[in-house]
Amino acid sequence: MSFHTTGSKTELQAINQILASVGQAPVTTLETETVERADGSTVTIVTNPDVAIAYDTFQEVSREVQAEGWTFNKEYDFPLAPDGNKHIAFPINALQVDISNNPAYTAYAYIDLVKKGGYLYDRRAHTDEWDDSIYCDIVWWREWTDLPAPIQDYITARAATIVASRIVGDSNQYQILQQKEAYCRAMAIEYECNQGDYSYFGTPREGSAYQSFQPFKALQRW
Repeated sequence: MSFHTTGSKTELQAINQILASVGQAPVTTLETETVERADGSTVTIVTNPDVAIAYDTFQEVSREVQAEGWTFNKEYDFPLAPDGNKHIAFPINALQVDISNNPAYTAYAYIDLVKKGGYLYDRRAHTDEWDDSIYCDIVWWREWTDLPAPIQDYITARAATIVASRIVGDSNQYQILQQKEAYCRAMAIEYECNQGDYSYFGTPREGSAYQSFQPFKALQRW
């Protein structure tokens, strides 16, 4: 007897799902080429026009969705240390960085953190120089294979809806894909609620300490 397991879909699988949604044939690989820019730097692009639109939209939507901040990509009280010039570089794989609002760090109430010139800048103190490490709440950008399946499904469905509007332009098809997107969004929110253990009483930073009433417990007999 053999068993088959399911895991996170690959980027190629997601792109093929997007292409199928707009009536395009699947591809076996994302053919790319390296192009040199005017400034001497290089960039890798997808050669097939339709695949390129699907892939670029897919990357765009992935970044937008992850930037919302979910349980899988948000960390609290993450330490960031200054370099030899007292500068703290904005992490290259961070989507949002804010000073920790942990009540334990009372001095942080006077820091207004923003990104400026690739470094963290305090708008209130008008400086980008830091004497010590600071603790921040960060929303990270995660690789595709590290995303939970419900989030992958939502990103794919949303990208398919946008690609349909850009390539096909059929209003009926667009509405059908929007319904799929709405369903996947609901599943993503369901996943987030389960992972975050949220309640009507709010959620402590380390997770919900309160478990809401569950009717079935009233029927238990001990």
